[in-house]
Amino acid sequence: MLACSRHSSAVSSGAADTFQPQRDRINAGVQAVLTCNGLFTSGRKMARVWKQELAYLAPPRFAPPTSRYAIDNDNRMVSVQIHGSEQNVSAVFRDGIGCVVLGPEQSPADVAELPELEPWPQVNSDAIDWPMGDRGAAERRDARVDAKALQAASDWSFGRESVEQVTLSLLVVHRGKIIHERYAPGVDRETRTRTWSTAKSIAVTLIGMMVDAGRLKLDEPLDIDWLPQMGGNENDPRDAITLRHVLQMSSGLYPVDDFNMEYATGSGLAYWAGESSAEGARRRGLVREPGSHWDYENYDTLLAVYAMKRALRYDEAYRRFPREALLEKLGMRNTLLSTDRFGDFILSSQVYTNARDLARFGLLYLNRGMWQETRLLSEDWIDFVRTPAPSTSELGRMYGAQFWLVPESRTDVTKDAYSTAGNRGQYVVVVPSHDAVIVRRGLDYGKQGFDRWDLTREVLKAIPARDGS
Repeated sequence: MLACSRHSSAVSSGAADTFQPQRDRINAGVQAVLTCNGLFTSGRKMARVWKQELAYLAPPRFAPPTSRYAIDNDNRMVSVQIHGSEQNVSAVFRDGIGCVVLGPEQSPADVAELPELEPWPQVNSDAIDWPMGDRGAAERRDARVDAKALQAASDWSFGRESVEQVTLSLLVVHRGKIIHERYAPGVDRETRTRTWSTAKSIAVTLIGMMVDAGRLKLDEPLDIDWLPQMGGNENDPRDAITLRHVLQMSSGLYPVDDFNMEYATGSGLAYWAGESSAEGARRRGLVREPGSHWDYENYDTLLAVYAMKRALRYDEAYRRFPREALLEKLGMRNTLLSTDRFGDFILSSQVYTNARDLARFGLLYLNRGMWQETRLLSEDWIDFVRTPAPSTSELGRMYGAQFWLVPESRTDVTKDAYSTAGNRGQYVVVVPSHDAVIVRRGLDYGKQGFDRWDLTREVLKAIPARDGS
């Protein structure tokens, strides 16, 4: 989510917060979703879920043992009581998707009606060559790679000066092979954790495939049935918004999340409280000229995903598209793309995967859209996502289209690097000039001082540039 707090809160100091009931519901939902996924998607123990997955949350939160939460192992469901209420928020694991939040009116009797996908087939990945599988993933590194510098970079990542900076895994790929792989206790190469906003980069990849196929247009108005639907013959001013605008976080729509209302009226309602991700994205009004201003909004990404759904036309085609078009082709068999209870992918945040699958994803971009001698994504699209959005010209040109760029102020990192970025320290950094992909997974909290460009600088001390310099 990586909300950028460039604006003051919509609730002034001393004023009554009329959104407190929604905040309380979202707070319970965060705990239910993260605990459910921690137990049933990631396969972690409750003690680690409590210590790490939930550590970043401010009170009130449950503390085991307590009566404020319940775990139903048979139904793979977690329920958390809303603070000051007798009601609960429940999240239940669904095959092929991960944990889905039940709506306020739903009960465990409604679980069978929630979306699900067929589970990934059981495959012996050690019998399949890297990168489609895991056989031969690591080999003797290039003699020019400085082993001591690489280990020092790894130690820098894991040996943080703050207990709030928790590195779960670090993986470095050079010339297509894994040259460094390290995991924290309780984590291994199979462990799936939440990508947070790194999911946005997966979303833009799928959308790029649709643009490449001519099924979406980058510079034509989004095919969106805006809400609320207005009567009369006048055009909705939001019809001026294009796919380019939303992918560059420049829609001009009211910035709910970027105005510090994410956990009151913004996308948090869809992430954690059982609301529709598609409806919430379509209800914002236009407050600026599209393309004129950069606001980091989860709902902008979700508008693009909704446009993708409408272009695919059929629910079944939409449901199967991410897996068939991308995940299966890259061998990302440990990756689950979650949905809301209405079946819409929450591709702004809600993806669970492991470090090796993210390395595969990074390799697709490092290889300029080619995979196993097949082009999956055009070079034009890759250039688009890593070109600074015009609306960031006064902000350091640090953002492209659902990917982050090296800020203009950084002089210690090669400028061709670009990165996914997710809350709590989820990074996939692609460095074409060094033929490298760096994956770092974390569970940071508090001030979250981990800097992906600092990590990139440290890792590149060990890896020569492609020209040998």
